[in-house]
Amino acid sequence: MRYNQLGKTGYEISAISFGASSLGGVFHEINEQKAIEAVHVALELGINYIDVAPAYGGTKAEKVLGQALKGVPRASYYLSTKVGKNTAPDGYGVDSFDYSREGIRSSLDASAKRIGVDYFDIVHLHDIEYNHRIHTEWALNEGMKTLFELKQEGRIGAVGIGMYPADLWERVIEEGLIDVGLSHNLYCLNDTRLLPLLQQASAKGIGLINASPFAAGLLTSRGAPEWHPATPEQRSIFNKAATYCLEKGVAIEKLAIQFSTQHPDLVTTMFSSSNPETVKRNIDWSSMPIDETLLADVLKILAPVSNQNWNY
Repeated sequence: MRYNQLGKTGYEISAISFGASSLGGVFHEINEQKAIEAVHVALELGINYIDVAPAYGGTKAEKVLGQALKGVPRASYYLSTKVGKNTAPDGYGVDSFDYSREGIRSSLDASAKRIGVDYFDIVHLHDIEYNHRIHTEWALNEGMKTLFELKQEGRIGAVGIGMYPADLWERVIEEGLIDVGLSHNLYCLNDTRLLPLLQQASAKGIGLINASPFAAGLLTSRGAPEWHPATPEQRSIFNKAATYCLEKGVAIEKLAIQFSTQHPDLVTTMFSSSNPETVKRNIDWSSMPIDETLLADVLKILAPVSNQNWNY
């Protein structure tokens, strides 16, 4: 496993990192014991950065992660969670937002209790673009100020944002508002808009984390979950790419994880899985040489949905 510096945080994080959204069952039902084992396998194979959020599965992901991390030395991994967005226990996508000082502090206290830790290396403001950006300025003002208060108090190590829109990333990076950022679905087989952002962030000393190499499930044989905003026509294009890969004897998941982990400018790429075998497989695949011919063919198939701006 390679380790890279994350901006100016001083953190040396693994080139592949573990997103715990799957532990909340946001993609499909999970076996909790298997999910706990998946976390252990990730740590055993050298992953040292884990990200979670109370919104994943209505706090389920944090609870399962807390079980998995019992007995694991806290100094052996970096941990982040998110604040500002909560999801009701009865369904992914039933969201409420609170970027107030009181709301953020309360959320962080609750996350710490669920996971069983008293310190987070990074805390991200979560999905500040949702609901047509009606909460964005609230998050970037009161929310951001609160996170820097928590950093000053020693509760957290670095301040971040976890979100999607490339144009909002440009603004946040240019204004130097954060220490780190967690972007999703911006560097995968069907989208490379993260690349200019990496250069912009590097100039500001901001570390960017690349998440969702499987495009929130679109780049898998299973396909994206129902909540994904892709249209049936768009889904058919991704299905065509997956089928083509299988005809060539390669799972599209393999090509996707290779593509999203092997760019030299990436600090880390984060994937999520509640299956220990999948965790091991993804880590193994990431170090194998990519099939350039297959890659070129798949990129042609995905061209109609390249750099598509999804309305999450």
